[in-house]
Amino acid sequence: MQSKYLVGAVGAVAGAAAVFGLGSHFLAGTESNTSLDTQTTASVGGHKALAAYVVEGRTQSKYHPLPWVGVKVTDVSCPSGLKAVAGATLTCTGTRSGGGTVDIPVTVVKASDTSVTWKFGR
Repeated sequence: MQSKYLVGAVGAVAGAAAVFGLGSHFLAGTESNTSLDTQTTASVGGHKALAAYVVEGRTQSKYHPLPWVGVKVTDVSCPSGLKAVAGATLTCTGTRSGGGTVDIPVTVVKASDTSVTWKFGR
């Protein structure tokens, strides 16, 4: 009887941990798909690019959605727009809420004439 109880308790704890982990993964997503329109498009090195302010704002809002995921940043700045070319990279800088900075690598996953799918690292 005790072993059945123990197996059930361990199973419940493992199930709760899996749900918590999956919830954190989905809520802390780092990938975005952004349309390239007249408001969000810039030019970098002659290529169509996602404007820096879009990358900065989206990264800042998603960088620390949960207290147990990453560090809190109060300001994100990027040196330029993000080229709309698959594999293009950019390093933005975030200001930590407690002081100091953190480098935030940004990468284009895929791009078309009308949108860019990109992600940032923690």
